Amino acid sequence: MRRLALVCVSVLTLLLAACTGSGPAAEGGFVSGDGTITRVPPDQRTPAPAISGKTLDDEPWSSSSVTGKVLVYNVWGSWCPPCVKEAPALVKAARRTEKTAQFVGLNTRDASPAQGQAFVREFEVPYPNLFDPGGELVLKFAGQLPLNAIPSTVVIDHQGRIAARVMGEATEATLVGLIEDVAAGR
Repeated sequence: MRRLALVCVSVLTLLLAACTGSGPAAEGGFVSGDGTITRVPPDQRTPAPAISGKTLDDEPWSSSSVTGKVLVYNVWGSWCPPCVKEAPALVKAARRTEKTAQFVGLNTRDASPAQGQAFVREFEVPYPNLFDPGGELVLKFAGQLPLNAIPSTVVIDHQGRIAARVMGEATEATLVGLIEDVAAGR
């Protein structure tokens, strides 16, 4: 019994270390991804959750307003160093694929919209960003493709199904390639 308790305490300590930023997989109080790409074959895709909310500019936005395009959600925070590093690649990918894809940012864990607005201005982000300080929108993906790393990116196909995920920082080439594959039905 004592051995079981010791094992449980050890496991709990490792889990908490990853969440608090004191473990090897965490940076600054968040879990950073390693850029792992998960592709879901078309015949195994599940419907993406409906996402709606207020943008950083307090305008309503809903995933139901996007038709005929690949939808790309990027989870980010202005406080997140990998998000800052990734931002130029997202902007370039969004501009290169604007005819086939709609990017949407999910701004998580920022205390106020002003923090996200400053980030969007600095990087000249051309797409809407929803203010999600508590992560409620991100949690809608739970059980499908976990988004426990920040940044994370999810690609949704024309039929509204989850097609791919990047855990951690994504490159322009990776995003454009994923979008082209999904737009082509792959």
